Amino acid sequence: MIPSQRDLFDIPRERVYLNTAYMGPMPKAAIAAGAESYALKGQPWRYDIQGDFFDAPEAVRARAARLFGSSPADIALVPAASYGLATAARNLAPQRRTEILVLEAQFPSNLYVWRELAGQYGARIRTVSRSANQSWSEAVLGAIGPATSIVACPQVHWADGGALDLPAISEAARRQGAALVLDLTQSLGALPFDMAAIQPDFAVAAGYKWLLGPYTLGFLYAAPHHQTGEALEENWIVREKAEDFARLVDYADGYAPGAKRFDMGERSAFQLVPAASESLAQILDWGVEEIAATLAQRTQAITRAVAPLGLADDTPDRAGHYLMLALPGGAPKDLVTRLAARGINVSQRGDRLRVTPHLFNDDADIAAFADGLRAVL
Repeated sequence: MIPSQRDLFDIPRERVYLNTAYMGPMPKAAIAAGAESYALKGQPWRYDIQGDFFDAPEAVRARAARLFGSSPADIALVPAASYGLATAARNLAPQRRTEILVLEAQFPSNLYVWRELAGQYGARIRTVSRSANQSWSEAVLGAIGPATSIVACPQVHWADGGALDLPAISEAARRQGAALVLDLTQSLGALPFDMAAIQPDFAVAAGYKWLLGPYTLGFLYAAPHHQTGEALEENWIVREKAEDFARLVDYADGYAPGAKRFDMGERSAFQLVPAASESLAQILDWGVEEIAATLAQRTQAITRAVAPLGLADDTPDRAGHYLMLALPGGAPKDLVTRLAARGINVSQRGDRLRVTPHLFNDDADIAAFADGLRAVL
């Protein structure tokens, strides 16, 4: 168990923040790095071309690669999960009448792009649902078959917290010749990711949730066999010899090696990259396996604290860091608002309360959460 890291965050003692799946707070060190980067923009003559345009993005790319378990050459810097998923879709071509598998109630950004691709190629969307006692892994493995061309899924379902057995799903997809595209936004940094066992075609994660980074910077993994593919945009900084500002109009046809061709424009993101880099450094320092083990114990403690109030943890194969509590009958519709008025922040998805702690939480938070629920239910 990692002890409470609350002193590394700007969270008042009276605030019970249990909503990392909505927005992960940045550590104080990341806030300071971001503030310094904004100050630098006020004095732009201080920018260093090599350091700020090139070295800093490479540092954050390398740190993100460690979380994916990949080489930095396999990682692209993207502004959003939707951008990464659109990049994946541009480089996949499902055969006519084949199926693209998505999950029921999957996050919209991991659905709309596949609807568009299916329409473009004459494929069809197949929505995989699960029964109450069935895990998402069982449902997906039962749906993969000869007609499957793409499996698009998360590691953790955002609406119920169910974890997916990605190694098994990957193996089943490969047997059918299907591509595997993953949205790791609700898991990377909080759950270990076994790249060697999973080997996705593409995997993306937004950086502002469990990666504790700023909004509008995320990371895309592209498998080596896709790294000669087509980018969403043509920008100057991903081309060969872009470091030579004096010769930028000696236009280059070639791209920088690896997944960099998929980088977003203005990927140097002076006000975002330093903060994201600090956040990733902190996660790596804690260790993802240690984070996962600690958060699993935190959610178990929360479950025990609220069980007498009629809230049930009943998601099959729930991810350890991600708690979706079924609400008792008669729970007020404005429950989240009532809790927020008491300084307690959680989310509600349908008839479930999403409770997602992190290392800044402690036993006092759990007790206050249970007391708050008791007062408003």
